[in-house]
Amino acid sequence: MAATGANSPLGQIETVLNSYFGQKAPKLPTNIQNIIVTYGPWLILVMLVISVPGLLTAFGRGSSIAPVGYMVGGGVGTYYTLSWIFLAVILVLEALALPGLFKKKKSAWNLLFYASLVSTIQSVVLMNFIGLIIGSLISFYILFQIRHHYK
Repeated sequence: MAATGANSPLGQIETVLNSYFGQKAPKLPTNIQNIIVTYGPWLILVMLVISVPGLLTAFGRGSSIAPVGYMVGGGVGTYYTLSWIFLAVILVLEALALPGLFKKKKSAWNLLFYASLVSTIQSVVLMNFIGLIIGSLISFYILFQIRHHYK
């Protein structure tokens, strides 16, 4: 992963987002922050475990349907393929972050930040503007409100 130093592009994005979501936005109450930091990794773990059977089923069925999507036209097959690529990257980043989240490491927070960035890019590429606005705002707000808990 690229470093998020202040001079790197990711570092600059992090700095700008922190100024809005971490400093200018209304603060989450400390008890809510502590609940998110304590139980958030467990929630991510449960969601990853629950999603595996459904993802494997959807991927299996989708592999037989995807060729039809390419034949239909209109970008249906491309949309499907891009969705899977983005989803795979996001899930891998979240899975890699889990051990560090339990130890409250900044590197794990960085991985969740990258996953949120990838999700934002996915929404832009796939033209999911409602998901872009709502999902990005919520994920960045929560991430930057709890950022100081990770060292």
